[in-house]
Amino acid sequence: MSLDVLIIGAGPAGLMAAEVVSAAGLRVVVAEAMPSVGRKFLMAGKSGLNLTKSEPDALFASRFEPEGPLAPMVEDFGVAAVQAWAKGLGQALFVGSSGRVFPVAMKASPLLRAWMGRLAAQGVELRARWRWEGLDDAGMRFATPEGVQHLVPRATVLALGGASWARLGATGAWADILADWGVPLVPFQPVNMGFDVAWSAHMAPHFGAPIKSVAVQAGAHRVKGEFVLSARGIEGSAIYAVSKALREGAALTLDLLPDQDLDAVRGRLAKMPAKMSVSAKLARLKLGKAKVALVHEFGRPFPPDLAGVLKALPVAHRGPRPLDEAISTSGGVDWAAVGPDLSLKLQRDVFVAGEMLDWDAPTGGYLISGCLASGRWAGRAVVERLSG
Repeated sequence: MSLDVLIIGAGPAGLMAAEVVSAAGLRVVVAEAMPSVGRKFLMAGKSGLNLTKSEPDALFASRFEPEGPLAPMVEDFGVAAVQAWAKGLGQALFVGSSGRVFPVAMKASPLLRAWMGRLAAQGVELRARWRWEGLDDAGMRFATPEGVQHLVPRATVLALGGASWARLGATGAWADILADWGVPLVPFQPVNMGFDVAWSAHMAPHFGAPIKSVAVQAGAHRVKGEFVLSARGIEGSAIYAVSKALREGAALTLDLLPDQDLDAVRGRLAKMPAKMSVSAKLARLKLGKAKVALVHEFGRPFPPDLAGVLKALPVAHRGPRPLDEAISTSGGVDWAAVGPDLSLKLQRDVFVAGEMLDWDAPTGGYLISGCLASGRWAGRAVVERLSG
C-alpha cells in the first residue's frame, strides 16, 4: 500500500510526528507493535504525569546530554509550548513546588485519549500489532496478525523507543535492522536506574521504606532528595540524578543530615553520654529506623568520629540494575548518522526521533519533553521534504 508518511512507533515521539505531518494534509499511517498505543507513556503517568518543568528554555535544554543536537529542538518546543499543547488537548495543568508541571488529572490516560481523538480527526490511521521487520524489495515489512504486510511510504519516521521496559514495547530490537543498513550505532546503557545492593538479612524489614531528607554524593555530583530501599537495592529520584556518575565508577556516599554541617553534628553527639550506645545516639538524632539501619549496614565498625559516618556514609553496591529496568536508556542511533533534520544519511527518506537517538536526560519532565520535541522536529522536516 502506498502512502505519504509511515510512522513506526506510537509513543510520544511517534504520535507527535504524526500530529505535525497529518496537520499538513498528508496521509499518515502509524504502525505499532503492541496492541495499544503509548504504553510507556501511560506507565510514566501512573504516579503523576510530569510533562515538563517550569524553568527557562535554555536552562531546560542544558539538562540534556549531549546538549548540542537536542538544544534547538527542545528550545523550539519549549516549556511554555508543551504546556500550551497539553492545554489544547483539554488538560488543565498545575506547577508543583519543585517546578514540575503536571496535568490536574495527574494521569496520562485523559491526555492520551484526547490526543488520539485529535489524530483520528486529522485522518491518522493506526495499525496495532504491526511489528516492523525491516525493508525489503516490496517496501517496509511488517509481521501482523494477518500475516506479512508491506507499506511503501514516501517518507518514514522511526520512533521505536530505547531498550528498557521491553514488556511495554521498547525492546531495542530495531538496532539489528539499522546495523544491517550500516547505520552507526552506540551501545545501549541504562539511564535513571537503580543500583543493586547485597543487603544483609537485617535490612529486610525496611524494604519499601523511603529515605527522605538525604543528600546523595557521587564524585562531584551532589543531590538532595529522596530514594527508596528495595529488596533489589536502591532506586528513586535522588539515585537517578547521580546514576550516570555511579555507572562510570564514582563512589556513592550519603549525607544523612544534610541540613547540618559536620561541626554541628559533632557538637550534638558530644553532648550525649560517652557510654551511650550508637543505636541510642542515632535515635537521639531522630534519624528514623530506615536511616539507622543504613548506618549499621554500611558504617561498621564505627570509627571514633561517628559524625563523619553520618555526613558521608559509604554505600557499597554491585552496579546498575539490568538495562530493562532502567527508566530510560542512552545509546542507539549515533548523532553522526543523522542530518540536522533527523534524516538518516544512508536513507534520506527515513527520519529518526525520540529515545532511539543517543541522548539522555534526568527525570522531571525532560524525557517526555525530549521525545515530544524530537518527534515534532522530525515531523516538520518530513513535511518540508515532501512539500519541497
